[in-house]
Amino acid sequence: MRVEIKPSHLSGTVSAPPSKSMAHRLLICAGLSRGESVIRRLAFSEDVKATVSCLRALGADIRIDGDTAFVKGVDVREPIGRSAVLDCNECGSTLRFFTPLCMLCGEERVLRGSEYLMTRPMSVYEEIAGREDIRFEKAVDKLTVRGRLSGGIYTVKGNISSQFISGLLFALPLLDTDSEIHILPPVESRPYIDMTVSALREFGIEVSQNDNIYSIRGSQEYRAANVTVEGDYSNAAFFEALNYAGSDVIVSGLRSDSLQGDRVYKILFEKIKSKEGAVDISDCPDLGPVLFSVAALCGGAEFTGTARLRIKESDRAEAMKQELGKFGIKVTVCENTVTVHGSEPKKPCKALSSHGDHRIVMALSVLMTVTGGVINGAQAVNKSFPDFFDKLSALGAEVRIYELDK
Repeated sequence: MRVEIKPSHLSGTVSAPPSKSMAHRLLICAGLSRGESVIRRLAFSEDVKATVSCLRALGADIRIDGDTAFVKGVDVREPIGRSAVLDCNECGSTLRFFTPLCMLCGEERVLRGSEYLMTRPMSVYEEIAGREDIRFEKAVDKLTVRGRLSGGIYTVKGNISSQFISGLLFALPLLDTDSEIHILPPVESRPYIDMTVSALREFGIEVSQNDNIYSIRGSQEYRAANVTVEGDYSNAAFFEALNYAGSDVIVSGLRSDSLQGDRVYKILFEKIKSKEGAVDISDCPDLGPVLFSVAALCGGAEFTGTARLRIKESDRAEAMKQELGKFGIKVTVCENTVTVHGSEPKKPCKALSSHGDHRIVMALSVLMTVTGGVINGAQAVNKSFPDFFDKLSALGAEVRIYELDK
């Protein structure tokens, strides 16, 4: 899909979309619960659909009515007499959340996904599988596991994706014996771990924390719950960023007491604008692309804690370097820093590329409301925010959508 945006002044109020991160967590907890849970205010992006599909593959009964899901959970420890196939599509969260759950029954489980998804690091689980004598076989488009986790102490580096820690937190309460997760500092993306613990507690699972040690009692049961998905700070940030592009947009529907790490976006935007020094994004790497766009609009900025941008849906640091270059903005990328140099964005000299990454599309769209331009592969927004361009248009952006790139 090709999208053209003309220079536009946007104004009005936009409601933050439901949090994709919390949707994953609440759906999984519901899928592991006895009884029927109700989850309201879901947005069925491609990633959320992948989690629903995987739960169904494991035997959960999920009925969807509008933005509400009615979920009858399943005991994933019980064999089902066949090899279940879970389609994770392109979602790293889904893959990493479900892998430990597939190591609870002893039967073969196959987690499928795009070729790019299967290149993303899975070494934490591979090492655990080797220690537990669990089959762990990666192929071009799938991961096959077979075996059972056992309780005990799991030591995980804190500077890798928090998704591994969340995946273990979902699975370990279902083991017969107690477990602990020891996280080696520095601990990055802790807010995402906090979100997982919060979701677990909503469904009756107890997790205690002492600094970097999480203690999980065994033989627990998930209990059905009635919950509503909160607004998403990660995607709301793109609309707030429009105000640094000269627009007047108000974002509603966000909880002030949210645990989401990306709630810091307003503070970081102002830090960029006021030139208060380097911006550390180690706890909020998903904000990287939009922060780079705001920096391009505000005369540049330096960012630290950027190493993990390489292992997202694209190499986001390099992708933004290439695309901002088309606006005449120079970007320097080092191992754990990114510098966006000061210069006024100009209309792109050629079509922009999505790099297959939803956050790249949305970050570049913010700039295009100032300069105008065209972006190819814009359908990548379907991964997390399928109605992004509809909301942009409702605020007054001149958007033209072409279903096929030309």
